Amino acid sequence: MNVITADTIIELLSRAGVSPRKRANLNLHTELSDPTNRFLNAGMSGTYVRPHRHRIGKWELVIALQGAVDLVIFTTNGVVQDRVSLGSNAVHLAEIEGGEWHSIVFHAPAAVALEIKPGPYEPEFDKEFATWAPPEGDPAVVAFVRWLETAAPGERSSRG
Repeated sequence: MNVITADTIIELLSRAGVSPRKRANLNLHTELSDPTNRFLNAGMSGTYVRPHRHRIGKWELVIALQGAVDLVIFTTNGVVQDRVSLGSNAVHLAEIEGGEWHSIVFHAPAAVALEIKPGPYEPEFDKEFATWAPPEGDPAVVAFVRWLETAAPGERSSRG
């Protein structure tokens, strides 16, 4: 049995705080081949989740457990199509369809989300990154994250 306690969340946030990526995951599934992947995703404000999409049929369910996160959905060309705040305004859960371009923004100081998606986890096929968003480590990431934190539907990054 997996039990997530307040101490589990504190430890995960502590790991995220010292990670260069400002994020840490805790898998709840025991094998990458599990037919359903479940994990906690802890992120500090300012972390970068490069916009990406999963294959058709590979939906993703996101639940805010602590703090608040925004799911940002994009058009194929990188225009913000929708922005949903989880953990605030009584919205706690959202399902992203396979094939939808998306990113997640962790609000200050930090947040934890539960993500559930069909397995098995195959890193080489799990996601396709948006070419209109900078890769991790690119100097343009700082400005892109700043834009992403407040981008509204209809807006497009100056990079895109």
